[in-house]
Amino acid sequence: MAAVVPLHSHDRRPADIGAHEWEVRCDLAAAYRLCALWGWTDLNNTHISARVPGTQDTFLLNPFGLLFDEITASSLIKVDRDGNVLGDSEYGMNRAGFVIHSAIHMHDPELHFVMHTHARFGVAVSMQEHGLLPHSQKALTLMGWLGYHDYEGTATELDERPRIVRDLGGKRILILRNHGLLTVGKTMSEAFVWMYRIETACKHQIDALSGGAVLQPLSEDTQAQTIAAGLNMYGPGGHIEVGLEWPALLRQLERAGGLEYRC
Repeated sequence: MAAVVPLHSHDRRPADIGAHEWEVRCDLAAAYRLCALWGWTDLNNTHISARVPGTQDTFLLNPFGLLFDEITASSLIKVDRDGNVLGDSEYGMNRAGFVIHSAIHMHDPELHFVMHTHARFGVAVSMQEHGLLPHSQKALTLMGWLGYHDYEGTATELDERPRIVRDLGGKRILILRNHGLLTVGKTMSEAFVWMYRIETACKHQIDALSGGAVLQPLSEDTQAQTIAAGLNMYGPGGHIEVGLEWPALLRQLERAGGLEYRC
């Protein structure tokens, strides 16, 4: 068993993991725990990944076999660009997670975090022909950040990677049609908050459609104005720039008793 270096009462960093990588691991493990807290899990399926600091083609992923609320910083597995698990782990890797996440990590060196979910409302909207509808403020403020990727199967074939990258383009959110949601970010906080916003917009849509009433239409000018506002307010320097919520989310996790993720 590796020696550990106590950083604070809940932090146990193995001596063979550097401080920078450890903080990335802790943010990634926290995101898994928060997904469990928010009900965005699918047993041990779906993934959140992070690039290993200082590398271009090595990243961290959840071990296939642990539930999200079991993930810790030290239990994350390290995977190379070819899908090989590096180091010792009693758990393997989900190949679909490798294909989807590695496509983005290897394309854009600034997108260090990728998040993919099969949560209830995101999957429901992904199955609807028209995708996210322009009927709510939440939806409209995200539309400038949103792309779509058509379903090609269970995402186990490497030749799908270029099309995932093409469909993401410069966006931060992908609706994976008939499948689920995907978000990306330079930080874990960005990717997580994008996921919160798109899952919430999808929830609003499903709730509204379930009510059976005719949805209130918005003019094209109002739609365009609100989409532009979303690009400004969620972008760098915006008054609600995505990701600023991360410290508060970690405090929420702490209140829920989830600090053991830093082990």
